[in-house]
Amino acid sequence: MALLLGMGNPLLDISDKVTEDTLKKYGLEANNAILAEEKHLPLYKDLAAQPNVKYVAGGATQNSIRVAQWMLQQPGATAYMGCVGEDEYSKKMNEVMKADGVQALYMVDKSVPTGTCAVCITGNDRSLVANLSAANNYKASHCQEPANWKVVSGAKIIYSAGFFTTVSTEAIKLASEEAAKTGATYCMNLSAPFLMQVPPFKACFVNTLPLVDFLFGNETEARTWAETEGWDTTDVGFIATRLSLIPSAKGKPRYVVITQGADATLVAHKGHVTQYEITKLDKSKIVDTNGAGDAYVGGFLAGLAKGKDIKACHEAGAYSASIIIQQDGCVCPGKPEHKL
Repeated sequence: MALLLGMGNPLLDISDKVTEDTLKKYGLEANNAILAEEKHLPLYKDLAAQPNVKYVAGGATQNSIRVAQWMLQQPGATAYMGCVGEDEYSKKMNEVMKADGVQALYMVDKSVPTGTCAVCITGNDRSLVANLSAANNYKASHCQEPANWKVVSGAKIIYSAGFFTTVSTEAIKLASEEAAKTGATYCMNLSAPFLMQVPPFKACFVNTLPLVDFLFGNETEARTWAETEGWDTTDVGFIATRLSLIPSAKGKPRYVVITQGADATLVAHKGHVTQYEITKLDKSKIVDTNGAGDAYVGGFLAGLAKGKDIKACHEAGAYSASIIIQQDGCVCPGKPEHKL
């Protein structure tokens, strides 16, 4: 039985370097993530036509689970649920997941194509534009199928990136409530500022937070949360502390883990904030920061799955992120040197 289950939006990343003009053309910002609108659809063809375009099994949650599996180096340790189409893209994703050792439990919707994410890289920055397609059609009934529910009930840790709030609040509710019953650890990620700025998505976070044991995010997302709550502060440590003190329905204090790029990661717990330094890399070694946050979470979750303390979980996360940003795309090279 899988130790760690991810539930999210499986997307095939279509990734390549672009110019600032491309960002302007499509109204994109560096280091931001948005959902595709009509005006963004030609972007996918533009990227696919580039000579060095890369296709990588992506989507934030799927990235984290693949990295966790790489760190654990333990067959069958991880599983993943989400919705794909019946096409070449989903075939490619299944192959990647099998090669990575993750049990892919995809729901298949034959009526729509597999979701894609345009990854527009400018220098060390990236702008993500997700066209969810099939990923948007995930139904909670899929995770309730007996074989799949066995995986939900048996998981030691369940994780969803915040992007899943746009797709299936029902699946999030079912999984978080089941984790509370079984004593499993339930984890979520704030994932992107827009998720907190759209009331129905924000409501899902607010409703789920009492059942969340570990909440991840970065400094921009933390500040956006504070802004939407009217907290009138930009102090990331203070925001993390307030988030950690929102009452838990499980009767145990929540951990809030906020990454800050090259600066120290903050972990808030029981009203205290601890700073953990990250693995600093020479700029010349950084190839692509896309997936750095997902990789950090993947390493952290692998540490949790092994029963490690917070410091060891952070070190595993920092190591994972430092390796992934030296690759083109969220790709795990060879075997990890970091031992859990």
